Amino acid sequence: MSLKSTEHSLEEQYAQRMARLAAAGHALPHLRGERSHATAEDLRGNIENFMGMAAVPVGLAGPLRMRGQHAHGDYLVPLATTEGALVASYSRGMKAITDAGGATARILAEGVQRAPYFRLADLAAATRFVAWVASVRPTLEAITAQTSRYAQLQNIIPFLEGNAVTLLVEFTTGDAAGQNMVTICTDRLCQFFVAESPEKIEIWYIEANAGGDKKVSQLSYQRVRGKKVSVEVVIPRDVVAAVLKTTPRALADFSLAATYGSVQSGTMGVQAHFANGLAALFIACGQDAACVAEAAVGTVRLEITASGDLYACATLPNLIVGTVGGGTGLPTQRECLELMDCFGAGKAGRLAEITAAVCLAGELSILSALAEGHFTSAHEALGRK
Repeated sequence: MSLKSTEHSLEEQYAQRMARLAAAGHALPHLRGERSHATAEDLRGNIENFMGMAAVPVGLAGPLRMRGQHAHGDYLVPLATTEGALVASYSRGMKAITDAGGATARILAEGVQRAPYFRLADLAAATRFVAWVASVRPTLEAITAQTSRYAQLQNIIPFLEGNAVTLLVEFTTGDAAGQNMVTICTDRLCQFFVAESPEKIEIWYIEANAGGDKKVSQLSYQRVRGKKVSVEVVIPRDVVAAVLKTTPRALADFSLAATYGSVQSGTMGVQAHFANGLAALFIACGQDAACVAEAAVGTVRLEITASGDLYACATLPNLIVGTVGGGTGLPTQRECLELMDCFGAGKAGRLAEITAAVCLAGELSILSALAEGHFTSAHEALGRK
């Protein structure tokens, strides 16, 4: 099924997916416009000077079959976008994954950081300060526990530069994306440092632009920011031919050329367009859309197996996603999360695994279109008025 060939079946696909949702008990009153939008009071904590809603179209992609630790089964994925061809493209990649039996996913690491900065008298004082911080670790863990029910202090990594110390303070944040949580917890730790440090702190800042928040960071790319997720699938060559309209060899050859292009242009990681799927999913599901900046960093690898099938994997080290807090409780965003059984406590791992698989699906589709010369015609057919 090429992207262009889906043009005449989109209405049919929509009808089938809505029927499936109705059968599962998803009425979607806010997404359908049957209930009024939230009021300014409802939105307190999400927006200031509220004047109205920016309505972004939401399309359903999938089904996407998952075989993860947290996400297991078939999922319809809501994507909010104004870019024609995007939902069709991601649906094609998801069909290839589903027809192959599903994607395996694992969360490899977790951690959200703040990077406070401290200036002391001199290098000797800065060195003693770092040693003292390490010695009071149990107290810092207790302060964190008193400040938040969900945050847990994981690491404090010091960076010294003369009389200046930057501490990369890392927490896990439960099912919340956690930026506000780690900010508040880090502030309480800094207040303790100022009050109790045997070395005088001349000046300090809660964040010195080293935490990786909403920017591409080499440090977080090498470690983790949010959740580091890896996803893989083996797609039989007949599925590659039938769904992606290409061959494992053509995909592997184009993937190599694209890798050279990434190296030549100096990108961090190797991938075609993680940001497309991430932005669409984040907006639909009440995630912090600005976190696409760091989340859209990662790697994709395509290889041919010994039996001639396609092995595909993607790793995203900076997935900042949450299923509680932030925008997740807003009406349409909650409905989108509930479509995937990803709303509320205990669901962040599921959302992270689905998100990674969505990105892999998008890579499979766009790389196939580029490898076979369908990219332009697909956008001409689906992406223009």
